[in-house]
Amino acid sequence: MTGRRQGPVTRRRRPLWRSIRARYALIVGSLFLIVLTLVGAFVDGWIRSKIDGDVFRDTRHATFAWADAMRPGYVPPTESIGHVDYVQLIDDQGRVVASNAAAAGKPPLTTVRPPPDDRILNLIEYPSWDDRSLLVTAMRLSPQASYLVWNGRPHYVYVGVEEPPGLAKHYLEIGIGVAVLFASAIATWATWVVVGRTLRPVKAISERMRVATASDLSLRVPTPPGDDEIAQLARNSNQYLERLEEAVTAQRRFASVASHELRSPVAALHAQLDEALTYPQEVDPHETMQTALRTTERFQAIIDDLLAYTRVKETRTSAAEPLDLSVLLQEETAALPSGTPVRLDATCHPTVLGSRVQLAGVLRNLLTNAQRHAASRVDVTAECTGEQAVVTVQDDGAGIAPEDRERVFEPFVRLEEGRRLDPGGGGLGLALSLETVNAHGGSLTIEDSPRGARFVFRLPVVNADREPARP
Repeated sequence: MTGRRQGPVTRRRRPLWRSIRARYALIVGSLFLIVLTLVGAFVDGWIRSKIDGDVFRDTRHATFAWADAMRPGYVPPTESIGHVDYVQLIDDQGRVVASNAAAAGKPPLTTVRPPPDDRILNLIEYPSWDDRSLLVTAMRLSPQASYLVWNGRPHYVYVGVEEPPGLAKHYLEIGIGVAVLFASAIATWATWVVVGRTLRPVKAISERMRVATASDLSLRVPTPPGDDEIAQLARNSNQYLERLEEAVTAQRRFASVASHELRSPVAALHAQLDEALTYPQEVDPHETMQTALRTTERFQAIIDDLLAYTRVKETRTSAAEPLDLSVLLQEETAALPSGTPVRLDATCHPTVLGSRVQLAGVLRNLLTNAQRHAASRVDVTAECTGEQAVVTVQDDGAGIAPEDRERVFEPFVRLEEGRRLDPGGGGLGLALSLETVNAHGGSLTIEDSPRGARFVFRLPVVNADREPARP
């Protein structure tokens, strides 16, 4: 049957707003826009206030100069008061008494009449006859001047200047707005570029991690130069991939060895049952069931060891409590079966934190192995060295060759002597002990000795009582 050829799998393009690069650029651009808008509004107000202040200073000066020059029956010409746009003298009826040429024929610049207690006012007016606003200074002549010049009738002087085009046409606001938008756009673009360059190694790391699969764990992510957070991420990712590769490799090897160990009793059980069914008259059923029972017991022992090993390896230490290691060692030594004598010498009472069941299992396994392989005796010592409790289990047997001292801690690894002395063993005792000790923050090693095997078990102590323990 002919199938349709499938093309390469394409990834769906991620929305732009979900990108860190876009979000950072948008956030920085928005912050710049808000901050610069506030700054621009402050600058605009300050510039307007400064310009208006300068203009009002000129109009007030012109107003005082023109009013001071007035005499009875004499109004000075407007040309003598300096450069202003509009000048008007208004009587108490609102009529224009005198004005310059620009204000001739125009209504009063403002309808505001300053009161006697506040004779000078600065105003911004919007006359109907001009498309620009006027900055007007309105002054009420003093009572003395009104009495001497105008027979006591109040008069008002209006001096106005057209607002500068930059303010009247809002060119200042437009310029500030353009500058704010331009600066915000520059900040957004710069953030986009910088974040893009910063995240470029992250993208390369992500692409490499995406193609890494369980079938090929040898891939490593590219490490950028330097010692920044991204370089540390790349190095940590490579360390994680290395540990993952080691864990997966160890798991596959463990599964392979476990399958091999389980295959032997399965094959033996299958052969026994097949023989009993094939030759029912020649095979004793009772003997077959006894043999099958022993095989299932071996099954159960191997499975129990597997469960204990994986439990310790996966869950680590549980139910930690302070334990007197010397007391625990005495209990396990006393519980050993009769056989090769075991001599215990504890020089201190080290207190450790851990699981009583798990640590007791480690000690029991070490003592049982030593008693099984010893020729005449087993020496056990417990001492305190610095911040560690050190337990040494020494037998006087054949010992372990230096090249095998690491192999014996691997699951299902059994040396020839071990198979001879313990044919029914599963080869998980030392592996389980090593995982348990590592989970408790300690170490379990095999050190050199003149004769036999010397297992050294170290654990961190909570406190170390230096008084000798009871032998």
